[in-house]
Amino acid sequence: MGFPEIRMRRLRSSATMRRMVRETLLSVNDLVYPLFIRAGEGIKTPIASMTDCFHFSPDRIAEEAVEVASLGIPAVLLFGLPEKKDEQGSEAWSEGGAVQQAIRAIKKHAPDLLVITDVCLCEYTSTGHCGVIKESRRPHSGMGFQPTRHRQDADATGVSDFKVDNDATLELLAKMALSHAQAGADIVAPSDMMDGRVRAIRQALERNGFQDVAILSYAAKFASAFYGPFRDAAESAPAFGDRKTYQMDPANAREALREIDLDIAEGADMVMVKPALSYLDVIHRARERFDCPLAAYNVSGEYMMLNAAAAAGLIDHDATMMEVLTSIKRAGADLILTYFAKKAAKLLQKIP
Repeated sequence: MGFPEIRMRRLRSSATMRRMVRETLLSVNDLVYPLFIRAGEGIKTPIASMTDCFHFSPDRIAEEAVEVASLGIPAVLLFGLPEKKDEQGSEAWSEGGAVQQAIRAIKKHAPDLLVITDVCLCEYTSTGHCGVIKESRRPHSGMGFQPTRHRQDADATGVSDFKVDNDATLELLAKMALSHAQAGADIVAPSDMMDGRVRAIRQALERNGFQDVAILSYAAKFASAFYGPFRDAAESAPAFGDRKTYQMDPANAREALREIDLDIAEGADMVMVKPALSYLDVIHRARERFDCPLAAYNVSGEYMMLNAAAAAGLIDHDATMMEVLTSIKRAGADLILTYFAKKAAKLLQKIP
């Protein structure tokens, strides 16, 4: 009779069979939902660039947090939009800042929901950069640093030849992270890509008695073209130049592993790869090498590409969404930060 015939389709023969042998299981416990907090009162405003996403003022965030918690989603990630900006981003560590107020409101009304806070200055600085600008070689009239508002003007005049002061920025990031911990954050997530910022934040937390506050480092954050809708939502586009001198070159994977290794050594409890879909190989390589919890950020451009294709009738929204999220989990991510979190949680739990 010869060898038995191998038929791979036997294990695909029914929904129950497929469920039983499924290798990758996506769970609501894998999801983190990002939220945008705007200074002010009575605000719940749709974000034009991001379908089904909103700006919330601190006094309106509790209702959203309660809903997120009711869906079983374990954590939210907060981004802040301040009332005013300056070159240092000083609103970032204000006790009365939008994020700090939102943390307290969430902890009061949804105490079991973990609060993660983005630690970066780009939403708070007048330059739109993630750190303090050290110098610019652009000629000016001696009135001090005068950033140009438009990228094309910056390129034409040479203002793109600027430098972000890494070490001066570390102190400000540590102040920001500490203010979040003091407000009640469970996890702080530095996303600035300054060298040494995890160590600086860990030391500040330890010195002030916040040993139990965890650090989720954006360890491998690439200078990606997929951030456009987010920069509109967070009002954080650079006023000049770009972020290629501190965010990673999209072509590099080995460098990402070095970044992750360094951040773990400096005290990161969890690490992140951002974006996700064009970097599934990096997620997989990081999973193979490191044992700590690994997160991946399904970013705004990825989110809106899917939404746009579904709105045009080209794909099935929910099926594609779940396939995308499963691919990120299959690559090795333990946590997925995604604007799809609420919709995915409802599908996973069959909630109408």
